[in-house]
Amino acid sequence: MRDYQRVADAVAADIAAGRLRPGDRLPPQRRFARDRGIAASTAARVYQELARRGLTVGEVGRGTFVRAVEGRPAGPALSAPPQQRINLELNYPVVPEQAALLSDALGGLLRPDALDAALRPVGATGTPEARTAAVRLLARADWRPCPDRLLFTGNGRQAISAAVAALVPPGGRLGAEELTYPVLKSIAGRLGVTVVPLAMDEEGVRPDALAAAHRTAPLHAVYVQPTLHNPLSLTMPPARRAELAAAVRQLDVPVIEDTIWAFLSDGLPPLAALAPERTVVVDSVSKRLAPGLTVGFAVVPEALAPSVEAAVRSGGWLPSGFALEAATRWEASGTVEALVRAKRQEVEHRQDLVARHLSGFAVRTDPHSCFCWWELPPEWRADLFVAAASRQGIAVTPASAFTADPHRAPNAVRLGLASPDRETLAGALRILAAVAASPPGAEIPA
Repeated sequence: MRDYQRVADAVAADIAAGRLRPGDRLPPQRRFARDRGIAASTAARVYQELARRGLTVGEVGRGTFVRAVEGRPAGPALSAPPQQRINLELNYPVVPEQAALLSDALGGLLRPDALDAALRPVGATGTPEARTAAVRLLARADWRPCPDRLLFTGNGRQAISAAVAALVPPGGRLGAEELTYPVLKSIAGRLGVTVVPLAMDEEGVRPDALAAAHRTAPLHAVYVQPTLHNPLSLTMPPARRAELAAAVRQLDVPVIEDTIWAFLSDGLPPLAALAPERTVVVDSVSKRLAPGLTVGFAVVPEALAPSVEAAVRSGGWLPSGFALEAATRWEASGTVEALVRAKRQEVEHRQDLVARHLSGFAVRTDPHSCFCWWELPPEWRADLFVAAASRQGIAVTPASAFTADPHRAPNAVRLGLASPDRETLAGALRILAAVAASPPGAEIPA
């Protein structure tokens, strides 16, 4: 028997004997390795083995928790444990007609001559056809990006990475909403960039908070999500957008504007329409289309284009030629437009489920949003609720995953509404409501 299996067996025995109870958090892997006198790599394999056996579950931003085991009470529990985990952390909108629409538009791409061209490498500037399609796809209200200002990446995360790498030097400071996209924090960490939390109100990031942070030490750039902010679902009204545009001009700070969810909204113009000379717009097709084949976009001001393009190349973030050609064909055929319409309608149905099952709780969302922010009842801590949800087979994301300040996390969770089918989502919301309505440790009837 290998070392990691022997240690995993010992932990499993502790769980079976009740020395480790459902909901208990295991120590960080490095501490576990030190306590057990094993290598860090062995500890990592132990944690993987415990998860494989269904004894533990990893919660984003919180750690590893002991799961409920058959035959033992474990706080809130169903009379019949769920057979399949419901993931409300992932959030990719899917509609039933999606695969058929995507398939129909790709027939011509399978011809040998078209496929041969699509499988060749492409640069960050893509192709003329791709730039034309991207302009139509990204246009909102009276704003249309200039085709010559478009760069392409493999996905939206890579577009963010390239923008941060180009605008913020290692050791530099990047302002971001105090609750922000978790991947931004990971990107900043890899690039040696400090994320500076900026206070928000009901209209989004506060311009005075931006100015105060810049006075403390200059910010090299600021990252914002003005439309359907993740996780709060806030959309910055026009007056606040104008105030923020004026502030970044006065402070001479460039902006990275993430518009990944804006396709679901009614189309307020982006910040780039108000401060085009200093705003990099990042977006992708993954939410509009499907996560498995994606392309990222960066609309870059002329003065910043060389540095962002260099970052795309040096980071290895160039687009796939096949994905770029597929996305171009999907846009030209009207497939993107049809899917956007269908996904907007689907969001309405899912918001109805939230209103029905979470009525009476402090839930913040938007009629156009694919997620909601749930401020938990005072008797529940976010980590306990995440563990209790996990015991029901439901994965939710704690507020700590979104906090730019690691020392300040609201007592809240985010629910992604887009990935499960409606029936599954309704059942998950019903269970979560029952858990939240009961004190921690209470049994929840089926």
